[in-house]
Amino acid sequence: MFGGLGGYLIYIALLMIIPIWAQSKVKNTYKKYSKKATSSHMSGEEVARKILDDNGLYDVQIEETRGELSDHYDPRKKVVRLSSKNFHGHSMASSAIAAHEVGHAIQDAESYAFLRFRSALVPVANLGSNASYFLIIAGILMSSMNLLLFGIIFMSAAVLFQVVTLPVEFNASNRAMGQLVSSGVIRNNEERETKKVLNAAALTYVAAALVAVAELLRFIMIYANND
Repeated sequence: MFGGLGGYLIYIALLMIIPIWAQSKVKNTYKKYSKKATSSHMSGEEVARKILDDNGLYDVQIEETRGELSDHYDPRKKVVRLSSKNFHGHSMASSAIAAHEVGHAIQDAESYAFLRFRSALVPVANLGSNASYFLIIAGILMSSMNLLLFGIIFMSAAVLFQVVTLPVEFNASNRAMGQLVSSGVIRNNEERETKKVLNAAALTYVAAALVAVAELLRFIMIYANND
């Protein structure tokens, strides 16, 4: 993919810079819009509850969880978990993130195809993520193309999980924007700023997918050049 030592160093630098840049973008955007309250002045917990109830998801619970930006939806327990700042916060950032996680709950209730596919990939992706580098490094050190190939196959499963995550996350964000507007949590003049929060969060998934695909392609090229 990159020729020579200089090219390889540039490649490694890009793999490090892209995720760091994406994380920085998320944190800066979140920090900015966590200081701006919505016109409805609803907390993240209230926003989540309203959207869940509006969609008939009365059985989905909302819990406060520790950490910053640790928000997530647990499909096994049917629980939306919001970090303390977003659970209690009345900001655009809190509303956007709460609505995004509820978007996953709506996907789950509707059996959204990509979400189901991603869930089915979890055990395979975990195995692939844990075993792939061991097999690849062993294959390279031992000059065993069979081990390298097995490592690439395992890594492909993990990369596929990263790629499938993209439509799941973008769809949840699109649902979030629609629900925030239709429920009256935000007004038209707040849509643009709320969307910035959702777009920034999506960057982390795009960056992760780009890095994963680039790594997979590099090992495929190593295999092809030594086959």
